[in-house]
Amino acid sequence: MKKKALIVYGGWDGHHPKETSEIAAHDLREAGFAVELSDTLDSFLDEARLKTFDLIVPNWTMGQITGEQEGALVRAIESGVGLGGFHGGMGDAFRNSTGYQFVVGGQFVAHPDNGKDYLVHIIKNSDPIVAGLSDFSVHSEQYFMHVDPSNEVLATTTFQTASAPWINGTVMPVVWKRKYGAGRVFYSAIGHSTKEFEIPQVREITKRGFVWAAR
Repeated sequence: MKKKALIVYGGWDGHHPKETSEIAAHDLREAGFAVELSDTLDSFLDEARLKTFDLIVPNWTMGQITGEQEGALVRAIESGVGLGGFHGGMGDAFRNSTGYQFVVGGQFVAHPDNGKDYLVHIIKNSDPIVAGLSDFSVHSEQYFMHVDPSNEVLATTTFQTASAPWINGTVMPVVWKRKYGAGRVFYSAIGHSTKEFEIPQVREITKRGFVWAAR
């Protein structure tokens, strides 16, 4: 029986939610998942149905989630449904919803210098999500985030900025995984546009992370 994934996309258009969700859906289908795409947060209201999925991928930069939507989503993850996502679609969603942020394990706060070239360093080569992959460069927003110290960090980046020199030298998690209740959570800070998924390591890490997170 195929595993089931739900991708819910929307929010700020600048992160190309529909297009990046279609990439995620393609890769999940290639990995053997049955995938449902939705463009409404009301997909989170039916808690019993949410719990029938093996993986939920939120791709909704900023926006607002209601208490009822958030509660059902959080309880589904806590019960064992996986959560996976990337960039602002998961790490800068629902800025006022700390319950959701507690599940994710981090929240975007800034991207000094805006789009720039930066290096991503794989730090846990033994982990199957990043095993066999080399460090790589990306041109994107380098996310400065508030992060949960309980995250299991798989890749990092070191800040060197012109616009915020006081953070220079800060080592920031880029890819992490964690548990929330019985649920597995995966996050990658890369995925601003479809172009970033042309980097082989980005595409592979994201796909492996989704597969790992799925129940």
